[in-house]
Amino acid sequence: MVGAGVFVTTGHASRLCAGPAVVLSYAIAGLCALLSAFCYTEFAVDMPVAGGAFSYIRVTFGEFLAFLTGSNLIIDYVLSNAAVARGFTDYLGTALGLSNHTQLRFTIHGLPKGYNEIDLIAVAVVLLLTLYKESSWLNMVLTVLHILFIVFVIVVGFWRGDWNNFTEPGNPKNAGGFFPFGASGVFNGAAMVYLSYIGYDAVSTMAEEVKDPVKNIPIGVSGSVILVTVLYCLMAASMSALLPYDMIDPEAPFSGAFREGSSGWRWVSNVIGVGASFGILTSLLVAMLGQARYMCVIGRSCVVPSWFARVHHSTSTPVNASAFLGIFTAAIALFTDLNILLKFVSIGTLFIFYMVANAVIYRRYVTVGTTNPWPTLSFLFCFSLTSVIFTLLWQFAPSGKPKGFMLGSCIAVAIGIVQPSYVRFGFFSALVVLVYVLYSVHSSFDAEEDGTLSQKTGESMKESIEREDYTLKV
Repeated sequence: MVGAGVFVTTGHASRLCAGPAVVLSYAIAGLCALLSAFCYTEFAVDMPVAGGAFSYIRVTFGEFLAFLTGSNLIIDYVLSNAAVARGFTDYLGTALGLSNHTQLRFTIHGLPKGYNEIDLIAVAVVLLLTLYKESSWLNMVLTVLHILFIVFVIVVGFWRGDWNNFTEPGNPKNAGGFFPFGASGVFNGAAMVYLSYIGYDAVSTMAEEVKDPVKNIPIGVSGSVILVTVLYCLMAASMSALLPYDMIDPEAPFSGAFREGSSGWRWVSNVIGVGASFGILTSLLVAMLGQARYMCVIGRSCVVPSWFARVHHSTSTPVNASAFLGIFTAAIALFTDLNILLKFVSIGTLFIFYMVANAVIYRRYVTVGTTNPWPTLSFLFCFSLTSVIFTLLWQFAPSGKPKGFMLGSCIAVAIGIVQPSYVRFGFFSALVVLVYVLYSVHSSFDAEEDGTLSQKTGESMKESIEREDYTLKV
């Protein structure tokens, strides 16, 4: 979970959305992630099965909603991994001492702006990690070095920083204070940095492999979210102390902060470029294998071709799902600008976390065969409808008018998500519904009729018990 998102999103969130208050953006996003983590924890203890959110929603609300939410989670994984891969190129340029990050990309003038910078390095990184053979000791060493590097950034940042940078902009013409973009900017920043928390849901999928899931799963999930939130807030604060928000480099904020804001310590910028590059590679590897595991579980349910569920006989990794999603991620990372990718992510993740929270409420109050489900479903529908209306009112409220009180944690982040993310969510969800109607419902029915679905479920349970999935463990 101590991923690369913090290196990629912090600069954009601070420079364009929240300013020094990006610290609060991380705190809000962390609180939302923690509340969602509690829901995952309850399911993981009650239903220790592989598949995570897809399995939980499938058991509670059925196959259609599970497929809809699971597909959106996978596309968010793909987009966030593409964004992280693009960020790797920027930090690599810093490590090499390049003053302009675009020197490592090729510009094609015939393409629209935002899609015209070809990033071959990001593509190479994604494809190499797709072919990577797991090495537990190497990944563990890289993870430890990654955490030590984060601590180094925090300590040096506070040591060399200036507290006046929290309130004074570099350019007097720009807005000053701790909240230069107001409260809405803080929530916009929270929506942007939320992808830094993607990954804690993978811990819940290990419930079958944990010796004492009732005790260890809550500690693992909740503890990781709390620890990561503290680290992210401290990193954002150290960056804000080094440099005024309007002078931060959105592409490589931490290395840029030392390069521009701390004379005599510019060599640290190159060190940060190297450390961030290795940290990005480590977290990107885990995230890519995690998205392939989700795709494999969906393939076992027969709502997508069972080809995605094929597992390599010696490495126990979903080779087909890894190859497909790796190529998909590389294609997006090749053309799409980082700022555009950051606007597209988060909505799918928030949607599936919101659905898991609804599933928790439903399972608490409804017992199949003995309890009438309609009162609970009516409450969930009214709450969801109210949340949607509130989000729309927030988005279209006149400037300067007060807004109503927030209704829920995920809704608090959703109000800060920009319009392109909702458009992407609506378009992709419509595509998922079309695929389900034309293919998935028929494939699942046929598999249930001939017994293939039950056989695959049994095989996946056996495989999950015998195999310790290192990828999700890290």
